[in-house]
Amino acid sequence: MSPLANSPELWRHALPLRAASDHKYARGAALVLSGPEFRTGASRLTGRAALQIGAGLVTLIGAPDALREQATQVTAIMLRPFETLADFRDCVADDRLRVIVMGPAAGVGEMTRRLVALAARSRIGMVLDADALTSFAGDAETLAVTLRRREAPTILTPHEGEFARLLPDLTGSREERAKAASAALDAVIVLKGHHTLIATPDGHLIENSNAPPTLATAGSGDVLAGLIGGLVAQGMPGFEAAAAGVWLHGEIGRMAGAHPIAEDFIEAIRNLPDFAEL
Repeated sequence: MSPLANSPELWRHALPLRAASDHKYARGAALVLSGPEFRTGASRLTGRAALQIGAGLVTLIGAPDALREQATQVTAIMLRPFETLADFRDCVADDRLRVIVMGPAAGVGEMTRRLVALAARSRIGMVLDADALTSFAGDAETLAVTLRRREAPTILTPHEGEFARLLPDLTGSREERAKAASAALDAVIVLKGHHTLIATPDGHLIENSNAPPTLATAGSGDVLAGLIGGLVAQGMPGFEAAAAGVWLHGEIGRMAGAHPIAEDFIEAIRNLPDFAEL
């Protein structure tokens, strides 16, 4: 059986609509883990996308030298340095937070694994991309134990290469592998590609087909992670946020023109319809 087609009919009911009484924390607060010095651009794209899609407050967290670099590039996004695991634990313990996005150029290795484990123990949603996934390459069982039975939304957004590194032993069609990964990791899986698949642990699977080829450019996935994180920050459940984020990513790709770079996708977010009109 073919996957159900992704469309607003599947997630329109969960879109965050604006209210006259809104304030920034009502709109939702998000954290984005910065990459290290000289590798801060990817997380900056993620943070800007989360803020532009409607999160009320976005904070980049990372090492002080990385955030000094970030400070030369961002204004509306806030910055919070941390140096130790205890500092990071304090960052994710803030009761006003709803989500953290981890992975874009974060660095592959044991420190990233530890930060993912600490974030997983918090009550906030998680979007894991790029280096947050590759840090568990060939060790999906450890990641599964880390993520198992989380109540907050947990969404993983690998492309085919990251998926294969994380789960090298999975076989079958893309659809079968996406569903198996979602069940094994107890998380929503967004398997990116020309036709992106979104799978849930209970066996639901949908396919997205509105993505133009112009999305195949550096930083595009970082923008997608920010879109999904920004929607979770505004209160969308994990599956709906993932499906909506992927579809909206396709729409901004279409609106960004014939020769876009990732920054153009962020600028295009402002041209999306009001959520009440989707």
